Amino acid sequence: MNNSQRIALIFAVANLALLLVFQPYDYISLQRGGIPTFDGFYFAFGPHQNRVVNANFLALEIIVVLINAGIALLLLRDPPMRKRERPGGNRRQRAVLALVAINLVLVLLFPPFEFFSAISKAALPTFEGFYFLFGDNSQRQLVTPILYIEVALIIINGGLLWLLLKDKTPDEASAEQIRALAQRVRAVQKH
Repeated sequence: MNNSQRIALIFAVANLALLLVFQPYDYISLQRGGIPTFDGFYFAFGPHQNRVVNANFLALEIIVVLINAGIALLLLRDPPMRKRERPGGNRRQRAVLALVAINLVLVLLFPPFEFFSAISKAALPTFEGFYFLFGDNSQRQLVTPILYIEVALIIINGGLLWLLLKDKTPDEASAEQIRALAQRVRAVQKH
């Protein structure tokens, strides 16, 4: 682990500590039939009347911080020095990792909300729109199933794109080499 990776790891641990100290809370109003609506971030050790921790959103925050820490460790690793390989590794893969990290942060900053009166017990509820997390969302509830789907799709698409943009090593055969090998095998089998 190099010095840059250590700094990224310390930054991730500090972010996790901050997330756990200032947790997301929902307000449970008796006027709205006990339906929790997103209320904001509060100090974990303070008094919280009629508020409960939004565990789903907290879990997603922790997951995104851990994924971004993993991405930072990959981006900041020392590149292997080989012949014909440039220092810094594959720039396209690094760009994909950076875009995944940015997308995950944006998804958490602008999560899907629904108005409290439209809340139903459907598996995938409808949502009112994407609103800034630190805005006035006292009449809205986070739609965590849609947020989970967004995060999962970003991770899956980023992983697939990262694999697709991987440079071939000299040991890997190209499509032409595989075809030529298949023709040689057929020729040997005929004789």
